[in-house]
Amino acid sequence: MNSAQQILRDVFGYGEFRSGQEEVIETLASGQSVLAVMPTGAGKSICYQIPAVMADRLTVVVSPLLALMDDQVAALRTNGVDVACIHSGHSREQNIAEWRRVQDGAKLLYLSPERLMTERMLAAISAIQPAMFVVDEAHCISKWGASFRPDYEHLSRLPDLFPESAVAAFTATADKATRDDIAEKLFRGHGRIVVHGFDRPNLRLTVANKANWKSQLMGFLEDKAGQAGIVYCLSRKFTDEVAVYLSEQGLNAIPYHAGQTADQRKINQDRFMSEEAVVMVATIAFGMGIDKPDIRYVCHLNLPGSMEAYYQEIGRAGRDGAPAETLLLHSLRDMGMRRQFIANEGDEAHRRREHHRLDALLAYCEASECRRIALLAYFDEESGPCGNCDNCLSPPIVVDGTERAQTLLSTIQQTGQVFGAGHVIDILRGVESQKVLERRHQNLETFAAGKQWPKDEWTIFVRQLVAAGFLSINIEKYGGLQLGERGGALLLGDDFFSYREGGVTRSARKSAKKNTDQPVGPGDVSLLSHLKKLRLDLARARNVPAYVVFSDSTLIEMASARPTTLDGMSGINGVGPKKLKEFGPMFLRAISEEGLEVAE
Repeated sequence: MNSAQQILRDVFGYGEFRSGQEEVIETLASGQSVLAVMPTGAGKSICYQIPAVMADRLTVVVSPLLALMDDQVAALRTNGVDVACIHSGHSREQNIAEWRRVQDGAKLLYLSPERLMTERMLAAISAIQPAMFVVDEAHCISKWGASFRPDYEHLSRLPDLFPESAVAAFTATADKATRDDIAEKLFRGHGRIVVHGFDRPNLRLTVANKANWKSQLMGFLEDKAGQAGIVYCLSRKFTDEVAVYLSEQGLNAIPYHAGQTADQRKINQDRFMSEEAVVMVATIAFGMGIDKPDIRYVCHLNLPGSMEAYYQEIGRAGRDGAPAETLLLHSLRDMGMRRQFIANEGDEAHRRREHHRLDALLAYCEASECRRIALLAYFDEESGPCGNCDNCLSPPIVVDGTERAQTLLSTIQQTGQVFGAGHVIDILRGVESQKVLERRHQNLETFAAGKQWPKDEWTIFVRQLVAAGFLSINIEKYGGLQLGERGGALLLGDDFFSYREGGVTRSARKSAKKNTDQPVGPGDVSLLSHLKKLRLDLARARNVPAYVVFSDSTLIEMASARPTTLDGMSGINGVGPKKLKEFGPMFLRAISEEGLEVAE
């Protein structure tokens, strides 16, 4: 790993690896395939870029979005890495020039899955025999993944076409079923699966029933002046409406959705990436691969499609590790619309799977315990109370549901833990359905034991048990309810369950706990602003996002350390040799000028 450590320092300008990076880099450097599941902001790109620089043959990177490819290529070239990129946004002459880079020894080649899997491109790459293929957003290849893309399905041919090449797959969102499916498709199971957690402790999680979205949204944004954020909406029409409303309130709000032209979307995305304090109001057409580290909040004005989608979307906030906030507003109308969307999608198996994913998200929304516990439990990860979500900061009013839960859990256990919520609820309510009678479940002791509660209340109750980890939904097996570890303890009387009666959710309130950490000292605020302005000017001149020049964390360290020489500047995290040579003198001059202004 000495070589990797040296590349990290000499090329990328960082003194040490983040948690989990070394393990993945070491695996890939040894020529072994790997699927790495790492939270957003953990530095996944470094995990394959360093092995690519170390390798003596080409690395092919498969990425889903042209804008993401362009940004990563710009960042690598700024760090002095020879990289090529071929896509439909280039002219034929540009793509020919990029292929010449490959022939001349470029370390990495970025391609879309559609471009890579053409017979002509496969033949050309076969002559080179790459050291490694990298599949970003790898959950898109899985039938179990929430963002399955047919174009990704063809990538499953890679291990057969290039048996001597390692495959590196990366995603921030994949439960066990999705992970196993990805591993089978991309390296036939002959590789490692590395999971480095889903926890994002810097994100504050808040969920509320939607009452008046305008007042709730403005209350959420009240203390976020000068910060960049994303507001997600379900429809194009609502996106435009929200953007107009926020603009009328004096905010720099930009709409983004698939109804706009490609040129307009690119202009709006470039503004969001380069300007400060922009509110991007968008449908889910915006977001995948967005690498802006200083997004301070994400607000959903409608219910997302699944827990995976929700996790991905909130994960765009706080990639720099600094505190960020999330707010999810939901309503029965949203739930109905989501159900309708699912009803019009795919085959029966797909629809069933998506309904179960939506059930899990609704359970999270109705959780009476810590949000983080519920979120991580969905991804098979345990956590203690975070102390930083709405339920921890302002605990909801709950009632004891232990005995009622034991009755339900007993029913699930007696019927073999294979039936979905609908059948279990029918048993508890004493409904003699055909399914109940065929299996003689009317003879169970718990039959009609919960008839005093209507079906809707039982449904909410089940969702809260799922959210708290007492139950799990087996997506692979038709959504059957299964007892979790806590469920077994509850049946034995070793645990208890309190629930939010009727699923009542308090409106989002201002948290009693406010973040008081200052990223820079009071005396450094002016300098940081000066450095950010310089960074923005340089980025615009080069037509790249601002973070490609320097990240926020690098500027914060620069403003605090105030280096006076290039040697001192080289010790700042994120200042590699090429950036030091290209940008160092300008930033040193800016620091010096700020010092003179203060002295005067």
